[in-house]
Amino acid sequence: MARDPFVVVGGDAAGLSAASKFRRETDRDVVVFERGRWISYAHCGEPYFVEGSVERLTDLLSLSPADVAERGIDLRREHEVVSVAPGDRTVTVRTHDGTVEQPYSELLVATGASATTDPFDTTLDGVFTIHGLDSAAAVDAFLTPAGEYDRGRLGDGPVDEARVDHNAALDPPERAAIVGGGYVGVEMTEALTARGVDVHLFQRSEHVLPPFGTSVGERVESHLADRGVTVHTGRSVEGLIGDGRIEAVAYDGDRLAVDMAVVGIGVEPNAAILDGTGVDRGPGGAVHTDGYGRTSLPAVYAAGDVATARHAVTGEETWVPLGLTANRTGRAVGATVAGDPTPVGDVAGTAVVKAFDMECGRVGLTDEAAARAAGFDPVSATITAGSRSGYYPGGDETTVTLLADRTSGRVLGGAIAGRDRAAVRIDTLATAIGGDLTVGKLERQDLAYAPPFSPVWDPVLVAAKVVNGRLDG
Repeated sequence: MARDPFVVVGGDAAGLSAASKFRRETDRDVVVFERGRWISYAHCGEPYFVEGSVERLTDLLSLSPADVAERGIDLRREHEVVSVAPGDRTVTVRTHDGTVEQPYSELLVATGASATTDPFDTTLDGVFTIHGLDSAAAVDAFLTPAGEYDRGRLGDGPVDEARVDHNAALDPPERAAIVGGGYVGVEMTEALTARGVDVHLFQRSEHVLPPFGTSVGERVESHLADRGVTVHTGRSVEGLIGDGRIEAVAYDGDRLAVDMAVVGIGVEPNAAILDGTGVDRGPGGAVHTDGYGRTSLPAVYAAGDVATARHAVTGEETWVPLGLTANRTGRAVGATVAGDPTPVGDVAGTAVVKAFDMECGRVGLTDEAAARAAGFDPVSATITAGSRSGYYPGGDETTVTLLADRTSGRVLGGAIAGRDRAAVRIDTLATAIGGDLTVGKLERQDLAYAPPFSPVWDPVLVAAKVVNGRLDG
């Protein structure tokens, strides 16, 4: 008797990676439900489309519906899964024609995450989140003089035409407030500045990019100021004020007049379809999964931004919604459901971000307080070293913060900032964590040297040498 299909909820990174891998390994049916019209696109590229570095919106697409069909995947767009009945192994799907019940043999929840907006009124004209291609298109249209928007910028994808038309008819902004100094906030600061907007960046903690640590935050803030951005750290935005269109932001008892705001205060997992099922949850309300992406429900998996993972340093459950994690975990679940049990892998929170010319990277635990809270006895150092041999042109000071555990000598994490290929150096620290290297072993790694690329002692090796020398101190 034929088995019910493998059902995937979500047509982006995790979902289509799982479905594609599954179809490569088996001839069983797989159905992918996607509530929207866009599929398989690069969330992280949206600020660069707004900036103008990406020519067309559709350049951010990885797969088209035709590509998906060629892989033997039954893709159903504008089909929203609204609930799951794990006892019956069915999902309820809302379509334009009503609701239907779809049986499954195995189910993958790959519904991603949504931008957090509370407590802000994002219905005002001129207020945006940057989460989805339609929001990127709306911002792009809003930044263009009224009536002059080049629709060729959109390509031929299923864009929300009414939303674009509405924003294209509005006068473009002169001053913008960006609420939140995380990845999106910093990237949009650069994008809006490139479009001629006076930008004010608000971050409620003492430094931007909090996961990257103090040394990176300080360098980024200085660099943003050099580029004309007004950085408000230690300032909490309390509300967005306006009548129809945003007029000001309220913060710490004061107001700043603006005619645009970008809210980038984080994301939350789209886990509501599992409400009422009794599924176990983890940090941030994300769906708890084991080392193979399995949830606490029979035959139900979760992957990507909606799911938890194991932290490579602490060994504890964590929630780190990032692009590689989504692709990797989705692919692993697809292989497992096809009959080849494949671990989804640990996460270390490895991330990079660019602020104008400043490149930043982070991995693992980046400050001593977090390391102590995780049960380690941390030793750290922050060093500054040249990115190339001193006599070779094009180099820049590279700042490296490195943490290790005094008891075991194990590398716990670190952060890097600089203007000359600094970000990619974080991969060396990520590999050290993945390989359980001690800081002594890291110091002795045979990294490449040539004057155009690195000094004899790479900045990462310099940091390892300093921390290793402090372990017995």
